Amino acid sequence: MSETRTGGTDKPVAAVPDPGSEGQWFGFKPVDPGEKAGLVRQVFDSVAERYDLMNDLMSCGVHRLWKAALIEMIRPRPGMVLLDVAGGTGDIAFRFLEGGGSHVHVCDINEAMLRVGRDRAINRGTLSGIDWMTGDAMRLPVASRSVDAYTIAFGLRNVTAIDEALKEAHRVLKPGGRFFVLEFSHVIVPGLRELYDTYSFALLPKIGKMVAGDEAAYRYLVESIRKFPDQDSLVKRIAAAGFGQVRVRNLTGGIAAIHSGWRL
Repeated sequence: MSETRTGGTDKPVAAVPDPGSEGQWFGFKPVDPGEKAGLVRQVFDSVAERYDLMNDLMSCGVHRLWKAALIEMIRPRPGMVLLDVAGGTGDIAFRFLEGGGSHVHVCDINEAMLRVGRDRAINRGTLSGIDWMTGDAMRLPVASRSVDAYTIAFGLRNVTAIDEALKEAHRVLKPGGRFFVLEFSHVIVPGLRELYDTYSFALLPKIGKMVAGDEAAYRYLVESIRKFPDQDSLVKRIAAAGFGQVRVRNLTGGIAAIHSGWRL
């Protein structure tokens, strides 16, 4: 793992590159931005029951270590309230509560994902300290300056307008609150990049077809990673949304990354 700091108070922030272009793409397919949310919803309706298996396949199981690193950075404590966006299956929420946090609002635009999370909570006996809400990352049903930390894990690349989601994150955080994005990112190790591309494009959709019966959904997920802003570009966009001390921590050679910042 490696960490760099940029943006925020460390140096002037460069112009944001091509903001909002993600809404024009569904994977590698050009689409009307107004259609993207519905297309993404179809993908997650299809894979909701096997979402955690999906993450195991896409990361060879290493996503569990990445999530542990995220919780370590959050440093849950008594009295701390987390908003976990696009966290329908509850994976981050459960880890946060187990780590010592007091309450989690889980917000997801996809009802199928939320049903999985609620069922998991019941099966685990986690009946307090967590609530579930349907909501869009670009229009959160959460009061301004009301949460201590905001997380979005493997969800930001599916948002139609990333900059709108970042502004919403800034709005709901209390001054001094922390912002975290855990997301598949851009590989920074040359030899690993070729190996990862071969696995992603040649093998993963076929595995998705065998395991989940949906090759197209897995192809979209692979393509959406390649269309997601690289680490430095996302740092600039987070800083442009008003966050300070923006950092990026590369995980497993940049296959994933955690971006973080402070709500000033």
